[in-house]
Amino acid sequence: MSRPLTGPAIAPPALSGGDSVAVLVDRHFCAYNAARLREACQLWARRMALPGVTVGLTLSGALTPAGLGPSCLVPLVRRGLVDFIVSTGANLYHDAHFALGLDLHCSNPFADDAALRKQGLVRIYDIVMDYTVLLQTDAFFREIIKAPEFQGPLSSARFHFQAGRYLAERQRVLGLGDHSLLAACHEMEVPVYVASPGDSSIGMNAAALALAGGRFSWDPSADVNETAALVLMAKRGGNKTGAVILGGGAPKNFLLQTEPHLQEVLGIKEKGHDYFLQITDARPDTGGLSGATPSEAVSWGKVDPQGLPDTVVCYTDSTIALPIMTAYLFETVGQRQPQRLYAKREEALELLKKEANL
Repeated sequence: MSRPLTGPAIAPPALSGGDSVAVLVDRHFCAYNAARLREACQLWARRMALPGVTVGLTLSGALTPAGLGPSCLVPLVRRGLVDFIVSTGANLYHDAHFALGLDLHCSNPFADDAALRKQGLVRIYDIVMDYTVLLQTDAFFREIIKAPEFQGPLSSARFHFQAGRYLAERQRVLGLGDHSLLAACHEMEVPVYVASPGDSSIGMNAAALALAGGRFSWDPSADVNETAALVLMAKRGGNKTGAVILGGGAPKNFLLQTEPHLQEVLGIKEKGHDYFLQITDARPDTGGLSGATPSEAVSWGKVDPQGLPDTVVCYTDSTIALPIMTAYLFETVGQRQPQRLYAKREEALELLKKEANL
């Protein structure tokens, strides 16, 4: 998707009040970050949603507590538009609330936090929940981690796949809707990784069980190798790879480092990801834009230099951009055949070992 020096004249028609999201984006998002969001929507729909592209999605920031799991992430997974995910542990912990029938509520960012504490309420900016929501979710994870299938070192993909099975069943028993991202990823066989598994309430509960002699542990090396292997398998299969990055932080770098792991560490000939789409409010000049810009990522081998025209960074809030991008994709693309990569991890690892001569 090349960007000519000049484009169409800026002459949007008057809004009618009945325009679809796709029409609104394509005709009325003309400049500034509205235009970048238009480019992001079009990049995902016209390039990354094609059948021959493996799409990795990263999640940072408190997105699932804001309801973006059932509204956007679950439908994207169900429609085959996301192939694997790298998330913060917190997003997956809070995702579990929805499958367990535990409510979160709208509030405001100016609430009296001392008063909330006295009332037993916890605040995430303008979201509040009862403290018992945390305790019940903690109890759920501690109980399932004791199950036989969780004993021993596991990749985070395997952990979340098995946790998703329990969450899907809990949703069914409670008669709830299709709310949980982990449940959807289990059923659609979408691998879900966490770059820093100890940095969340799930990790804290796992640590508590380890303190008591439990045998579950995380296997970060398996995560590093599996994600790189999935990228390599896509490329060797004649496909392209795309990164959709919501926010930044560890999930962003963990997804993008798949290419340096292949090239720099394992010595496998590769060029980098083909497509790069990031929604962020960080800045590169302060060090806050983790992994920096797509052009800087080229210098690390994370992004194919030939793919720079197919990179977009939109400086806005993910809670604004994701619903718009999701609606745009559903209107323009609909769905595609799911890749079900979870079941292909071992095949991908064998390919990785072969090309690394291991």
